[in-house]
Amino acid sequence: MFTEAQLYSPVTRTGDDVTVHLSDEHPGVHDPEYRARRNAIAALALDYAPGKPLPHIDYTDEEQHVWRIVSAELARKHRAYASAEVLAAAEALALPTDHIPQLDEVSAALQPLTGFRYVPAAGLVPLREFFGSFADRVFHSTQYIRHHSAPLYTPEPDAIHEIIGHANQIASPRFAAVYAAVGAAVGRLSTERALKFLADVFWFSMEFGVVREHGEVRCYGAGLLSSYGEIEEFRHAELRPLDIAQMGTAIYDITHYQPILYCAESIAEIEDVIGGFFATMDDDTPDRLRPASPAGAQ
Repeated sequence: MFTEAQLYSPVTRTGDDVTVHLSDEHPGVHDPEYRARRNAIAALALDYAPGKPLPHIDYTDEEQHVWRIVSAELARKHRAYASAEVLAAAEALALPTDHIPQLDEVSAALQPLTGFRYVPAAGLVPLREFFGSFADRVFHSTQYIRHHSAPLYTPEPDAIHEIIGHANQIASPRFAAVYAAVGAAVGRLSTERALKFLADVFWFSMEFGVVREHGEVRCYGAGLLSSYGEIEEFRHAELRPLDIAQMGTAIYDITHYQPILYCAESIAEIEDVIGGFFATMDDDTPDRLRPASPAGAQ
């Protein structure tokens, strides 16, 4: 089952020392410069407090080069596979492709469109805080960039995922309203079980959602929009209709391409089914739905 903690490298602080604990399989784990860089960026995020200026990162030429490579490659993928709603939102947002935008630059572009703004995250943000902040149209974003040795791959969400994936999605007023409904729902939830159910529905919709447009299946989920590999592979997944009970209880492996995805027939259906679920969810919702058995077992 999905938990944010499985995605982000743990971050610890001892006195003034901040350490990002990369996995043994991480492309940058044996690069001391990269590890020091990750620690420094995480420290800036941990020092941030609401009301303070957002930390600016002096990105290196190497990091800017990674952004340019991935921006160009994903732009081509989006033209081929992204939903029209995302493409229109991305055009309105107009993220830079020649440099990594600072978070206040992303916020300045987003706020006139949907009212969302970005704040820094060192890594894992607790689910309640992460999703709950959507009610205030706040998105917690990492600022680090994946290792230069593998520009088209990352084992963890980085600024490319948070910005090219989520910001292009949140720039749509229709999708931003779904995010806001998620935040409002969190405010009604007191049990961890219900919060987990919400997170899993979010995973199969706003992270890995696909939609049928003019007879073609296209992606709108941020996890697909930001993944060079998975944006191709989703076309080979088993597609199922939107089913909140299944989406909230599916057993799946986040370390592999998703073999089962839930496909909407239109953006309106995403608003009605997914948005409607978040708008009405409470602690008793998982019990009321009570699927016969977990779905998507692998």
